[in-house]
Amino acid sequence: MSKIVIALGGNALQADPKDISAESQRVTAQRTAKPIVDLIEEGHQVIIAHGNGPQVGQIVATYEGAAAVNPKLPVMPFPECGAMSQGYIGYHLQQAIREEMRKRGIEKHIASVVTQVVVDKNDPGFKNPTKPVGSFYTEEEAKKLMEEKGYVMKEDAGRGYRRVVASPEPIDVVEAPIVKTLVDAGHIVITVGGGGVPVIDEGNGVLKGVPAVIDKDLASEKIAEILDADYLIILTAVEKVAINFNTPQQKELDQMTIEEALKYIDEGHFAPGSMLPKVKAAIKFAGSKPGRKTLITSLEKAKEGIEGKTGTMIVP
Repeated sequence: MSKIVIALGGNALQADPKDISAESQRVTAQRTAKPIVDLIEEGHQVIIAHGNGPQVGQIVATYEGAAAVNPKLPVMPFPECGAMSQGYIGYHLQQAIREEMRKRGIEKHIASVVTQVVVDKNDPGFKNPTKPVGSFYTEEEAKKLMEEKGYVMKEDAGRGYRRVVASPEPIDVVEAPIVKTLVDAGHIVITVGGGGVPVIDEGNGVLKGVPAVIDKDLASEKIAEILDADYLIILTAVEKVAINFNTPQQKELDQMTIEEALKYIDEGHFAPGSMLPKVKAAIKFAGSKPGRKTLITSLEKAKEGIEGKTGTMIVP
């Protein structure tokens, strides 16, 4: 059977965007576990990656709120908040998947690995931070944070000012050898959560965490390459990728070659921050080695997608 890296989108962790409670995530994780275990039951080797947008924002905002009430309390650095979100989300996923496997009589172990992902300190993303994180502030508060902490603050859709951080490209996964050892031993691994904790190499092998957000689809693609996976499955809210989305000319795609996908990107068919990074990650993986394919589909259709019955397959 196949070695598959599954990249879970936000809807696989929080069914209701307005409810970001731990209980809501736990219940959603139980639903998410079922189609994942379907693939495990088929005999596939499964590695799981996931986003962390709402969760890391909630963690950052909590520390910021506490520091606003008591200035003596330190604000938790952003890399540490990312690591916290990996543990929090991984805990819910591994519990839910373990329980679903237990119900089906599947005896496998599952573990979450707090994962560091190496980025280039000279990545262009650091020169133009764009990813908003944490709380909203007034213009006066934002200026104070910029002066005192060196944050980059930007106005966010008329709702106030927020801190923005860079979104650099992933270069390598520090814990990849550990992940590979676990996968080769037949275990299920949750890794590169939220795109991984971004770190830069300061020389002599010394790694330093940096305030940044790595796109989880690109991080999933990187670990899929390293592990020599057969498939990268990018799960999202829709069953198939579409061009002319949300217009009378909308057309859902069963398959795209890399050449066709690049053409559609040039024509502006895929929204930045939504389908565009998924398609870019899909292109990168499908073109990385002969025989590799990327499937973009919804969580519920993952098994059918692997069987070629639905979803959008990106092929060389």
